[in-house]
Amino acid sequence: MTRRHRRLTAVLLLAAAMLASAWGAGRIAQERALRRLSAQAAGQLQLRALALQRFVDRYRVLPTVLALDPVLRQALEAPAGRVDTAALNRKLEQANGLTHVSTLTLIDRRGVALAASNWREPSSNVGLDYGFRPYFQLAMAHDHGSFYGIGVSTNVAGYFIAEAVHDADGRRIGVVVVKITLDTVEREWAGDPATILLSDAHGVVFLSNRPAWLYHPLQPLAPAAAQALHATRQYGEQPLRPIRARTVARLADGGRRVRVTQPPLAHEVLWQSIALPSQGWTAHLLVDTREAAHAGWRAALVVLGGWLPAILLGLFLQQRLRVARLRQRSREELERLVAHYAGALRSTQDSLVQAALQAAAGDPDCLERLPQGVSVVDKQLRLVAWNRRYAELMQYPSGLLRKGRPVEDLFRHNAQRGLLGPGDVEEAIQRRLDYLREGGPHTYERERPDGSVLEIRGHPLPDGGFVTSYADITAYKDAARELRTLTATLESRIDAATREQRLATAAAHRANRDKTRYVAAAVHDLLQPLNAARLFAGALREPLHGAGGRALLARVEHALQALESQLTSMLDLARLDAGGFKTQVADVPLSPLLGELARQFGIVAQARGLRLDFVDTRAWVRSDPVLLRRALQNFLSNAVHYTPRGRVLLGCRRDGDQLRIEVWDTGVGIPDDQRELIFQEFRRLDSGVDADERSAGLGLSIVRRIAQLLGHDVSVRSWPGGGSVFAIRVPRAAPAEAGEAPGAAPAADTDSPLVGRRILCIDDDTQARTAMTVLLRRWGCRVDTAGDAIEAAMLAGSAPAPDLVLLDYQLGDTTGPALLPDLHRRWGCEPPVIVLTARNDAGVRAELETAGLRFMLKPVSPSRLRALMSRLLAHHG
Repeated sequence: MTRRHRRLTAVLLLAAAMLASAWGAGRIAQERALRRLSAQAAGQLQLRALALQRFVDRYRVLPTVLALDPVLRQALEAPAGRVDTAALNRKLEQANGLTHVSTLTLIDRRGVALAASNWREPSSNVGLDYGFRPYFQLAMAHDHGSFYGIGVSTNVAGYFIAEAVHDADGRRIGVVVVKITLDTVEREWAGDPATILLSDAHGVVFLSNRPAWLYHPLQPLAPAAAQALHATRQYGEQPLRPIRARTVARLADGGRRVRVTQPPLAHEVLWQSIALPSQGWTAHLLVDTREAAHAGWRAALVVLGGWLPAILLGLFLQQRLRVARLRQRSREELERLVAHYAGALRSTQDSLVQAALQAAAGDPDCLERLPQGVSVVDKQLRLVAWNRRYAELMQYPSGLLRKGRPVEDLFRHNAQRGLLGPGDVEEAIQRRLDYLREGGPHTYERERPDGSVLEIRGHPLPDGGFVTSYADITAYKDAARELRTLTATLESRIDAATREQRLATAAAHRANRDKTRYVAAAVHDLLQPLNAARLFAGALREPLHGAGGRALLARVEHALQALESQLTSMLDLARLDAGGFKTQVADVPLSPLLGELARQFGIVAQARGLRLDFVDTRAWVRSDPVLLRRALQNFLSNAVHYTPRGRVLLGCRRDGDQLRIEVWDTGVGIPDDQRELIFQEFRRLDSGVDADERSAGLGLSIVRRIAQLLGHDVSVRSWPGGGSVFAIRVPRAAPAEAGEAPGAAPAADTDSPLVGRRILCIDDDTQARTAMTVLLRRWGCRVDTAGDAIEAAMLAGSAPAPDLVLLDYQLGDTTGPALLPDLHRRWGCEPPVIVLTARNDAGVRAELETAGLRFMLKPVSPSRLRALMSRLLAHHG
């Protein structure tokens, strides 16, 4: 292969490497950008889903409150024709004016609307038959119902929330329906650059910030689904044509690259979805992927630009190698010349001394064969021999050189011509005479006025005298000068190439720097005025009185507090990131703090069928009590949320001069590869929005920031399928001489029908019994408790029959209803019984209805429990 072919092959290989590396870098950059976009889209979708869920939950309690209104109940129980429809219409109109919802409707058991808040409008609901609507059917069958669809009379889409109204015997006699429009949500979505969709259980898009997507199924409808939509008239006469789209690729976090092929929606998007189980909806976020493609192109161009300094560096190294080889060659050549010159010089010196001895002996012709000029003096420093080359080099006039002339005369002649240099002439002559007398060898160079250079070497003779040679080395000097010039030129070229390489490297670095853009998601409009709170308070103050009103008001406050807690988590995260928290570190007793948290989350754990145990302590720690409480709240919230069965344990243990506060659970555990990811924002073990405890995935992120702010250590141990341990290490402090008196319990409402009644609570869960005891005593009841069949039998044999029994369905290996025959025999009567159960299946319902027992599902609503207890006690006399 010729040199030209080799060079062409190298260029082709270099071009192929450049293209391959640019393609690979572009592909990697595009994939990273897609993953980043997918993560951002998932986080934004979480926030959108939470905001939507909270908007809906704002009105979820309203039908429950209205269902307890005695005016509405009397209207449903009254015979046909005796209902004051006008008064009902005005009442619903007034309630609707307070909440600003779309429509409130009261429907009787046949499905006919008795009254509505829009009775003044031409599209009034009054008198219309809504028996075919799913929300009415669900409420009449299961007490609750919800449905999204286009209104029959108004032709306006909205979300319907229905609650059954019960008579005194607990029979369903009608339905209260609240219809809310999602215009507010749609307006909030309008400014989002991404496409946001909300689809129902059949995949039909019914809400979007892009009108072109509305009422399009995301996949072809099954015949049964199409028939159901037609029967319920959910979307009126809207044509339901499916969107034409195909999935291009799936990402590891659940996102998809989808190409939509239906104009005007045709483009490729990054698709993220999240389920809203409470409504059976699915929220979608569609982000344009062109930004990721642009990132890939930019990376490819940067890599191609990065090849430029590499090529320049290669050329520079090649040049350096070439110069190094040239230097090595020049050095070797110079060394050969020096060696040759030294050898020749030694040979010349030997021949010079031999020729001088022969000339001194009377054979002057031997000096004529030498190439350099030679002069010989004896011990008295008189000239005894010379050759013509010496006379030519020194340019002596004829007659000056003669045998026996003192060499001092020659020195003076040279001084007159200025050949001895500057300074005192006599001193210069004497110095040269001393050299000759001492007989030591010497070598020096003399540059003459004409520019020629003479190398003068003197050597003593064996029997006295001196021989001096004069060689014209002007050519050697010129060669050395040219070699030095060449070396300087090469060095200057190397320096210039080095500067060019540095400039090229700096240009490549500038080309490789790319500005990184950070997308900051601002939480806005999250603390809007909660208008529903005024309705709840007003509704509770007007129709209800006494302890029942306070219980309902407490429920409203609890709902508002839960909403505010989640909003506060998001705002706290932003404040922690911005350094907005000012810590107030102090010596804190742990017992009140942990005890309050145990009581608070014990009720939540009991509602989920769990047991929360608390190990008390007398230790004090050095920390910020507010931030420490917040961190432990998040630990307990996660433990309760991710523990489907078993228990949660809160306690602490010493760790040197520190105290480790730990939360143990028997939950699902955390895989090894996710133990660090869970501390990131919006990262959860499950990606859905849980209906019972919706979380944005910010709790552990807030805990880590709090720990960093306070200088505490956070750790986690976990066993997948076996539970987890979250811990925070806090410095211990010396106990202080301080204490607080326990607060007095609130006084019971003396007007309540429950005041003074004796209630027996049978439950094998200690925390559940404690919570129920506190609640019943606040209502003014006298409470006895039993944890199993033996304690219940002993209590029945030693005390009179209670006024009412609260009975847990599952008591260890047996059931609560199985204890009743023995208890009835011991009491001699059958007091009313309310069975509390977490099993919502048809078998348990049938068993309890056959036995004639009233039951409530866990978690128990305090207001509904109080209402049912009051009715049973009144009916029992």
